[in-house]
Amino acid sequence: MSGPDKRDAGARPIADAAGAPIRPLGGFGGGHPGSRGPVVKPKQFGASLKRLWRYIGGERKLLTAVFLFILINSAITLGTPYLIGIAVDAMSGETVDWSVLRIVLTALAAAYMADGGLAFLQSWLMAGIAQRIVRNMRTALFAKLQRMPLGYFDSKPHGEVMSRLSNDIDNVSQSISQSSAQLMNGTISIVGSLVLMVWLSPVLTLASLITVPLVYSLARGITRRTRVLFKEQQAQLGRLNGHIEETISGLEAVKAFNRESKVIEEFEEVNKKLFEVGLKAQIVSGFLMPMLGVINNIGFAAIAIVGGVLAVRGDISVGVIASFIGYSRQFVRPLNDLANTYNLLQSGIAGAERAFEVLDEAEEPADGETATALVQPEGRVRFDRVGFGYRPDAPILRNVSFEAAPGSRVALVGPTGAGKTTIVNLLTRFYDVSEGAIYLDGRDIRTYTRESLRRCFGIVLQDTYLFSGTIAENIRYGRPEAGEEEVRRAAVLAGADEFIRRLPHGYDTMLSESGGNLSQGQRQLLAIARVILADSPILILDEATSSIDTRTELRIQEALLKLMQGRTCFIIAHRLNTIRDADQILVIDKGGIIEAGTHEQLMRTGGYYSRMFESQFKHAIAGEMGR
Repeated sequence: MSGPDKRDAGARPIADAAGAPIRPLGGFGGGHPGSRGPVVKPKQFGASLKRLWRYIGGERKLLTAVFLFILINSAITLGTPYLIGIAVDAMSGETVDWSVLRIVLTALAAAYMADGGLAFLQSWLMAGIAQRIVRNMRTALFAKLQRMPLGYFDSKPHGEVMSRLSNDIDNVSQSISQSSAQLMNGTISIVGSLVLMVWLSPVLTLASLITVPLVYSLARGITRRTRVLFKEQQAQLGRLNGHIEETISGLEAVKAFNRESKVIEEFEEVNKKLFEVGLKAQIVSGFLMPMLGVINNIGFAAIAIVGGVLAVRGDISVGVIASFIGYSRQFVRPLNDLANTYNLLQSGIAGAERAFEVLDEAEEPADGETATALVQPEGRVRFDRVGFGYRPDAPILRNVSFEAAPGSRVALVGPTGAGKTTIVNLLTRFYDVSEGAIYLDGRDIRTYTRESLRRCFGIVLQDTYLFSGTIAENIRYGRPEAGEEEVRRAAVLAGADEFIRRLPHGYDTMLSESGGNLSQGQRQLLAIARVILADSPILILDEATSSIDTRTELRIQEALLKLMQGRTCFIIAHRLNTIRDADQILVIDKGGIIEAGTHEQLMRTGGYYSRMFESQFKHAIAGEMGR
């Protein structure tokens, strides 16, 4: 005999062989390895998995409960083929043993109900665990972004940064919620089924294991091919998304230049490439499950043939064969699932790695241990031989030195790209100088805490940005505690009150992303109102009126002059008529100060500034001379 007759002890065909419900292990959905999209292989699987485990620390008690549910569930699943074997033997004789059959059927019904209930609890707990973990990861990642230097965002596409917060973290969520339980369940099912198969019949166990190398080789070969195809699919998808985002963002330009047909043609080309590589990936990955089915059926045929021979010889009963087929299915099915689970886990770990890469990026240098808060600044600013470049090999500023007295107005003029905005970025410590130093009230600005330093600046940038929310909320962005009357006074002073009151909901009007439902000039007026309300001691106006019409500009010049009284002001302007009254005009070109003085002084020298002014206002000057 090849093995003892386990008929009296019962036999256990697998749940699906006996009609039990087949469900994805540990999750709400399943599918073959190709069903989930691209699989990206992590660079350091073990290290990243260990680091991810730290985020799971607070969920370990619930994970323990899930593991206990899986153990109980696996025991029930492993027991059902045994019960079905008893039922088969009860019906194999000349008469049906109804008493045994009734007991077995009742036990099977209870087992299947318990199986479904435990599966629900398991999925429910894992969903909660996964969502809390990724919530913590997403919070940590977003908080990290707030501490990153602006240079990081200058070098990274915004879509790439957003992808790490959304897509990559979602991959982690799906991996945790699906693959974790699947791995535990599958491992227990494989080990348990193998032990019981050997116990039932070592000979049948050997017959069933002949397909395992074939399953492994097939899965390995196909997943290697699909990994390359899915990577290419992801790359093409990124190009398609980039094209869509770019086209929608620049839709006005597309329509203005009649480029609709061209962008459609470009879209179709990229979409076609995505279709082709996606089709190949799905076809190749689609081979896996049918081929695995063929191999598994070969294994079942081998079991049936060998089992039939053993049954004819009287070595085993029909019930044992039925149980063995069930256990064989329980042994093979998790092997197939684990291939998919491994891909899910790889994708999740790869997503976690991309998040960790951001978390490992250098933050803004911390304030020094001796850094102190800047309180009631006088506003005396001095640049001392400052040098800086956004890249080490491309300096923007070279040996820049100047001084701004408290309460003075310093204008920065020059061609685009000369370094005017860079000077402002260094003053506010959005970037730190590469050479030299910047002093505020006689102290290096690096000796002040960043928070207190930046609180001293009110800034209106050339590129106005408004946040989603009401107009009032945007105006009080720098002073959230400001009252309604203070908000209204700031808007009146900025010249924005008139158009705000014409809106359907006035100051409670909701703004879309970046204030897209307002004109550029209106957005800039709100930005000016925001600075007025913040009441900062030092003002920076970077082309603050560049998008405002001449009439509106003249109307708010008086308000800006009142605002600038008693404050040190830095004004970047291309329209030179706005800075004629500046106390000091610095002409910046090629990273250095080439001229400095008042408007009258620079006009008398007949240099670069004089030529700029005459070129800009030659018609007005000609008109005055004509009179």
